[in-house]
Amino acid sequence: MTAELTLTVDVAAPAELVWDVVTDWPAQGEWMPATRVETTSDGDGRRLGATLSAVTGVGPLAVTDTMEITEWDPPRRCVVRHTGAVVRGDGIFEVVPLGAERARFVWSELLDLPFGILGRAGWPIVRPLMRAGVAYALRALARRCEEKHRAHG
Repeated sequence: MTAELTLTVDVAAPAELVWDVVTDWPAQGEWMPATRVETTSDGDGRRLGATLSAVTGVGPLAVTDTMEITEWDPPRRCVVRHTGAVVRGDGIFEVVPLGAERARFVWSELLDLPFGILGRAGWPIVRPLMRAGVAYALRALARRCEEKHRAHG
């Protein structure tokens, strides 16, 4: 079963700046709680085929999420394929310009639920928690982008 989660946030900053912030993989921990991301292929991970690894959580509750960039269309869209043991499916980052000084960031997850029937039964419980965590991260992302825009604008 595939589960979908999509959230958006409007940002008072240019689309290109939002793109630069959301695709700065090692800096994602500055706006995504309890997450560390690193590139696992050569370079900065900003290209088709690049691989990434994210660890989300603390201690024994941490989950490693390995990913490969399967679509790269800067500064508008990036799709990653989650390839880990627990997190599988596609993650989609989209930046939509709303004029010269505003953008909308859309984060979608199309997840293949793990653990068979247990995963399907647990999704109604996990979904609101995941939604709350992503919404929190998106508000932090917007603040970070807006602060960078004010500092450089």
